[in-house]
Amino acid sequence: MRLCLIGLGSLNVDKGRVLTPGSGTGERVNVPVAGYLIETGDGIRILVDTGVHRKHVDDPDATFRDTPIVDELTVLMRAEDDIANRLAALGLEPEDIDILVSTHFHFDHAGNHADFGDARIVVQREAFEYSKAHHDPFTRDLWDLPHLRYELIDGDVELVPGVELIKTSGHAPGHMSLLVRLPMTGPVLLAIDAISTFENLTTDNWGTAADPGAARESAHRLAALAEREAALLVTGHDPEQWSTLRLAPAWYE
Repeated sequence: MRLCLIGLGSLNVDKGRVLTPGSGTGERVNVPVAGYLIETGDGIRILVDTGVHRKHVDDPDATFRDTPIVDELTVLMRAEDDIANRLAALGLEPEDIDILVSTHFHFDHAGNHADFGDARIVVQREAFEYSKAHHDPFTRDLWDLPHLRYELIDGDVELVPGVELIKTSGHAPGHMSLLVRLPMTGPVLLAIDAISTFENLTTDNWGTAADPGAARESAHRLAALAEREAALLVTGHDPEQWSTLRLAPAWYE
């Protein structure tokens, strides 16, 4: 089992409006957009999330132009940040992915799902059904496609031996995190957006979440799990932590 952390561009955001309400409003920071590739000992390839749609390489405001969000967030993406190009740099194509874990359907996590019609796409039932019922003009045409095969799960599930899917609602309904048990590194807990930055955790600030109470509960559950397992806790969008991590083409093993 091994794990690769893949940089898929970044977002230039107003910190206090996007990440930490009440702290840093007007302060612009660049936060990473991430995907994760897991390879099991028996050759199963699992991709976690697909990043921002490649249209943002040429048009950073493609998603939020003419909306208030454009004042809070700008996509910073180069051609090499596209998931297909990142996989190619690892010697892979989208068709080589066996399972796509879709942690939730926000635009910076589900932008290129269309590439993975050959994969099983595993998602929490709550995330899928909520997103189907509440039309989102920003992402619906990126993931709600007839050629994609979604496998709906409920709650915490062992995906394969050594990879656990953990339901962590709050940031979004049916949000999902992962615990990956590596033979040399040990456990790695991918919080995704259940803990976007360590500041969210240390200040207990969940004000930008869809359900702040549920977000707080999920985040503290993950923090306790990381402590209990002595796991490397990888946050979803923390630029300071991201700069310290081993990134593609390197692997955690």
